[in-house]
Amino acid sequence: MRMVLQQVDNKFIACLMSTKTEENGEAGGNLLVLVDQHAAHERVRLEQLITDSYEKQKPQDSGRKKLLSSVVSPPLEIKVTEEQRRLLRCYHKNLEDLGLEITFPDTSDSLVLVGKVPLCFVEREANELRRGRAPVTKSIVEEFIREQVELLQTTGAIQGTLPLTVQKVLASQACHGAIKFNDGLSPEESCRLIEGLSRCQLPFQCAHGRPSMLPLADIEHLEQERQIKPNLAKLRKMAQAWHRFGKAERCDDARQSLEASMHPCEPP
Repeated sequence: MRMVLQQVDNKFIACLMSTKTEENGEAGGNLLVLVDQHAAHERVRLEQLITDSYEKQKPQDSGRKKLLSSVVSPPLEIKVTEEQRRLLRCYHKNLEDLGLEITFPDTSDSLVLVGKVPLCFVEREANELRRGRAPVTKSIVEEFIREQVELLQTTGAIQGTLPLTVQKVLASQACHGAIKFNDGLSPEESCRLIEGLSRCQLPFQCAHGRPSMLPLADIEHLEQERQIKPNLAKLRKMAQAWHRFGKAERCDDARQSLEASMHPCEPP
């Protein structure tokens, strides 16, 4: 349960969220939070990009997920060691699930040819070229191959989850297309953003791991504090009563001491 209050300073979205369920089964908004609009949109975009990076599975598929790939022409020439080449040759079929298609020319023991790469690598290069920057696909593929070789050397298996190199490329894409600070949002846009964030698997951090929201206060706790606020007027009267009682008690003690001195004790 969440309730969008309003955008704050064109940077944050103030919301009420629930941390518990009421007795009638309905969730009440008791936690006041500020949501970072850039971090939130970055997270929403990242999870959608990850979903879109995989081939759509057919009902008869065994459940094995495969990254979408794109042909690279001419193939990329990647230099490797003999040990790396051996591992890549042994597992090249498994690497196809990660979007890599590798061939092994007989002319060199220190070279592999990459004819297909994950689609997001090509999209990243297109974005870089539009900004007038240098090509990046080859350096990303080299990093990707190093990552997978190190994984094979340590675990003897291909990574089952989204590879870190792919995730970094997708995180960069998510960031560049996300809502920025100082972007004004209508109430409807704010609500859609919070709804999208609530459907994410990791809603509490942006694409780079930074927090996406900050809890400010538990509204119910503040209300309880207001209810038990001390009654200062009543406390003042109680203090005055104790003060008078203390004086009266001291006077009685003094009178008893005086009477005792005027009537000495009888001999035994």
